[in-house]
Amino acid sequence: MDEVDPGSLADVAYGIFEHLLHRELRERGQSLYLLVEQGACFTDDLTRVFDAFGTDYPQLAEGLLGRFGSVESIHELLHAGEGVVPTRTTQMYWIVEDAPAVRPDAVDDELAGKWLVFLPPEEVDLLWRRVRDATAADELGISAKVSTAKPNPDSRDTRYVIYVYTADWQDEDEVMRVREALRALGVVDRIGYKRNIETFRGEYSKKGKRVTYYSA
Repeated sequence: MDEVDPGSLADVAYGIFEHLLHRELRERGQSLYLLVEQGACFTDDLTRVFDAFGTDYPQLAEGLLGRFGSVESIHELLHAGEGVVPTRTTQMYWIVEDAPAVRPDAVDDELAGKWLVFLPPEEVDLLWRRVRDATAADELGISAKVSTAKPNPDSRDTRYVIYVYTADWQDEDEVMRVREALRALGVVDRIGYKRNIETFRGEYSKKGKRVTYYSA
């Protein structure tokens, strides 16, 4: 059996751990970003999730501790903005916020699509907070996500991107309602809307070829 790369193991471990943490908080009617922004201590929640994580995935738990040292260190990292603030997040490629009562896999439906908002680093944190809060309040689309400071081999430049999803690209009224809501949040420049159909086909914009279905 090949030896597992410690860095890759820790990446996988953190991804699963963060997913379990979000699930635990949601079940209690809480969210990570609110706890962090309120300056709340949630070490007990982290410890409870980590203990269960260690029971189910002992090797991954060991990899997680190998990177961070302790649950307290993870708590400090999260309070510094990991998983909450795009420019301070280095462990995950994306931060995601789903609208209430929306299936997590709804964004993967073939009918779904998203508005794409590209931003320089100095602008992304503020707009993401607005988009996140509007999504959580069920005032925007079915979900939103933002790229982070973790180096992504698929990125083509230094800009960040926010995706704002709608359930059905054919529902033009809803698609444009979300566009106007984004305008109210500060997105005044023209942006494009890409259908999942093109994404699933592996079609991406390049010189001389546009794959966005709407532009507004």
